[in-house]
Amino acid sequence: MKRIAQTIRLRPDHREEYLDLHSAVWPGVEAALHRSNIRNYSIFLHGDVLFAYFEYHGDDFEADMAVLEADPDTQEWWKLTDPCQEPWPDRGDSRQWTELPEIWHLSPPGDTTSA
Repeated sequence: MKRIAQTIRLRPDHREEYLDLHSAVWPGVEAALHRSNIRNYSIFLHGDVLFAYFEYHGDDFEADMAVLEADPDTQEWWKLTDPCQEPWPDRGDSRQWTELPEIWHLSPPGDTTSA
């Protein structure tokens, strides 16, 4: 399992639109996320900063992300959500969100493995 954390800014003039969209995420988008082996996906908001966390439970992250990006429902969803977001200038090669490196993880008691 791979843990992913990402961040992006929310455009203040699109705040209500973005929150409304996420109050009822399309079933086809959720299905595409499941097909791409994404689990435990959450988006948090602090001021105008969005923080996302999800877990990837597949064997080929790049291939599964390509499947997700090719999904028609997801593409239509992104046409609505992308204008609400303002990427960080240092996002690198990412499509929209900036991926954050994991620096620490609390393992279960007795587990000596680290992040």
